[in-house]
Amino acid sequence: MQLIPCPWCGPREEAEFHYGGQAHVAYPSDPSALSDEEWAKFVFFRENPSGPFAERWSHSAGCRRWFNAVRDTRTHDLLAVYRLDEPRPVIS
Repeated sequence: MQLIPCPWCGPREEAEFHYGGQAHVAYPSDPSALSDEEWAKFVFFRENPSGPFAERWSHSAGCRRWFNAVRDTRTHDLLAVYRLDEPRPVIS
């Protein structure tokens, strides 16, 4: 079992968390102006990199807060964890 460090609660078992998708995805300023194709692209299409990737996570069985994490998609290692009001850390 992997431990995920919640920014508020500290390290907890991964079973307490739920994945929330790609982080830092801006909601459209005028969603009603989007075509069906543009709306589908916003809802369904995300980056799929090999390496560091910023994701949203929820500590659903704990404090129930959302936070961001940078995870290496090749190794599943968490490289950084940060609150939603913090900037994405630079990972080299």
